[in-house]
Amino acid sequence: MNIGLTYDLKSYYLARGLSEEAAAEFDREDTVEAIEASLAAMGHRTERIGNLFELISRLSAGHRWDLVFNIAEGLYGIGREAQVPAVLDAFGIPYTFSDPLVLCLTLHKGMTKRVIRDAGVSTSDFAVVEKPEDVEAVSFNPPFFVKPVAEGTGKGISSASRVQDAAELAAVTTRLLMRYPQGILVERYLPGREFTIGILGTGDSARALGTIEVHLESHAQPGAYGYENKKYYEERVRYRLLSPETDAVVAEAEALSLKAWRVLGCRDAGRIDVRCDEAGQPQFIEVNPLAGIHPIHSDLPILCNLAGISYQSLIEKIIASACLRLEK
Repeated sequence: MNIGLTYDLKSYYLARGLSEEAAAEFDREDTVEAIEASLAAMGHRTERIGNLFELISRLSAGHRWDLVFNIAEGLYGIGREAQVPAVLDAFGIPYTFSDPLVLCLTLHKGMTKRVIRDAGVSTSDFAVVEKPEDVEAVSFNPPFFVKPVAEGTGKGISSASRVQDAAELAAVTTRLLMRYPQGILVERYLPGREFTIGILGTGDSARALGTIEVHLESHAQPGAYGYENKKYYEERVRYRLLSPETDAVVAEAEALSLKAWRVLGCRDAGRIDVRCDEAGQPQFIEVNPLAGIHPIHSDLPILCNLAGISYQSLIEKIIASACLRLEK
């Protein structure tokens, strides 16, 4: 097949004045190179397309592809991750990973939790604060955990995200709203174990690739797997692969994650984050249907590596899942 690659390069945006944090979700050159090499090893031809604007230019010039491997995160708005898939849908060009509806919904963590809760998937109490006075409507008890409602890569999350009382909550959400006017998600703080579950496939064929438990080292920012800890994960974070056969909580977390994945309509591959409450029961935190895919530094390939799944095999499995839609 002739496979196009859509992506947002971090270097492109840094050169145009974005800060390191603002560009944190964008991809490195070696991520694109690794995907290209894996696709070439499968016998496919590849063509670099780039970001949304470069995609539109190529389409206008008459370029077409059998499939697009899409990892473009987008730049502006709640629908930014959905922009490239929406354009590809308009031209009838198939692509990897989730569709515009899923990507719009899941970027907004509050909307995602509403859907998840209504579907009967366990998730902690929550509220969305869009202006300072919304704090008064938070009806559950502290401690709280606060984060931007539509960011990834741990942006806006730090040790200050854990809030002990309502008075502190008002001050913390007001500060965060100044940086992230999109809104702030307030959740009941979950004190238990934290897992990342890798998911492969779509619908009934989806399965858990594996589960890793996230452990913060003593010199990490305490209490939160946030931006700084993720940035310096090699020194601050330890990942441990777990088995559902020997750990009943992991089995429950994987079952919860698969239900959430199917309810939301996610496709091909991604990650779901789960944390346990004070009773040890797994609770849905969030889903990443457009997970980072750097072969060394991204959580999904880290998980696959620990599970004995090579990067080449991961890319092959993603393509195989996407190709099932070509047959319909």
